[in-house]
Amino acid sequence: MDLYLIRHPEADVEPHVCYGASDLPLAGPLTPALRHLRAQLPKVSKIYSSPLQRALLLAGRLGKPAVEPRLREMDFGEWELKRFDEIGVEALDRWAADPLGHRPPGGESALEMAARVLEFLHELRAEPHEAPIVIVAHGGPLRAIVGHLLGLPYDRWLSLEFDCARLSYLRIEDYGVSLRLFNR
Repeated sequence: MDLYLIRHPEADVEPHVCYGASDLPLAGPLTPALRHLRAQLPKVSKIYSSPLQRALLLAGRLGKPAVEPRLREMDFGEWELKRFDEIGVEALDRWAADPLGHRPPGGESALEMAARVLEFLHELRAEPHEAPIVIVAHGGPLRAIVGHLLGLPYDRWLSLEFDCARLSYLRIEDYGVSLRLFNR
């Protein structure tokens, strides 16, 4: 299976603001991202998208996406759309001490987000696919997918940085997974 992963274009959000599950608009036009990505994507594919507009708008211009709620970004609960200085040093220190397991008030942990994303990935891999798969989502879900497929320990997933409106490509074979492109 050929798997193409795309992080959404930049969201319209002020610097130093915590956001994940908030449905933010895009910061700019889609045309440059579309031009860049279309040149690298296969002509025919099956597209899955997060339901959040910053991913879905791009996915909809690339084709007819199936909306997959499990691909949405991590929910930061009460921290959503707050400046990091409003969240406070003590709360951020607790998160930094356990970045995968810490759950912001009213939100979910990175491991909980990863569990729902990987549930989708396992279902996807169990199905036969004639066409390549394209997933348009967010940094957190893409880290979980690539980290899992490459067999990285959970704590190494955070080192995977997905740039906005860039493509990564993996080939999944019976004998293993190879990362062919990253942030291109």
